[in-house]
Amino acid sequence: MKTFAKKLLYHPLFLVLLVLILWQAVYEFSGCSDLFFPNPKQVMLLLYNGFLKTYDLWFAIGISIKRLVIGYLLTLLIGIPLGMLCHTSEILRATLGKIAIGFQTLPSICWVPLTLLWFGQSDTAIIFVICMGSLWSLILGTMRSIQLVPHIYIRAAYTMGARGFTLWQTVIFPAALPYLVNVMKQSWAFAWRSLLSAEIYISTISGLGLGQLLHYGREMQSMDQVISIIIILIFLGLLIDRYIFLPIEKSIEKRWGK
Repeated sequence: MKTFAKKLLYHPLFLVLLVLILWQAVYEFSGCSDLFFPNPKQVMLLLYNGFLKTYDLWFAIGISIKRLVIGYLLTLLIGIPLGMLCHTSEILRATLGKIAIGFQTLPSICWVPLTLLWFGQSDTAIIFVICMGSLWSLILGTMRSIQLVPHIYIRAAYTMGARGFTLWQTVIFPAALPYLVNVMKQSWAFAWRSLLSAEIYISTISGLGLGQLLHYGREMQSMDQVISIIIILIFLGLLIDRYIFLPIEKSIEKRWGK
């Protein structure tokens, strides 16, 4: 009985139900206007219409995910090699490494005015903001992941004759990969935030993303739309972590250990 109660307590549906009950209770007893604090029914109705009737939310999710994937893949293709080069080159570590520290502290929204002047109201502008918002943490994280590789692994590989690309392929990169996956997750989170910052301020003819719907909800004082988009963003974040990053982590742990 205790095991069943424990499983029920930690079940996602139970937690969602608990949140809805608390939400409804706060709505009933706070006396707030629907304009400022909608009840769960309003939000659920908007989600139902957006997903099953007008399909607007599906389109918005598709557009945002497309932009995010393109921007994030570009970040990986640029950031990981640069991080490796910074580790191997003292000059790059002293220059690009220091620049990356400075740019990492810069909020991604600061890139929006600059990218609007360069690329205008386009998807290219949004993708550029995503890259700039997530690239620098990936460069620094890649450097740190390689530094965490035990030196005994590298010395053993040298003893067995591994050099250059072979050393990276067979020893350094696999040993750094468990740390690197966590860095990639952090960079993904930065990419998400950068996407929303860009979409709120950059409108394109290719379609409305989740950030733009969030912004228009605020402009129209539609709090149910704002909360609906926030719920979707949280849900997408959980799905991506569970079905993309978690399997990768388990695969790495199974093959190379923790």
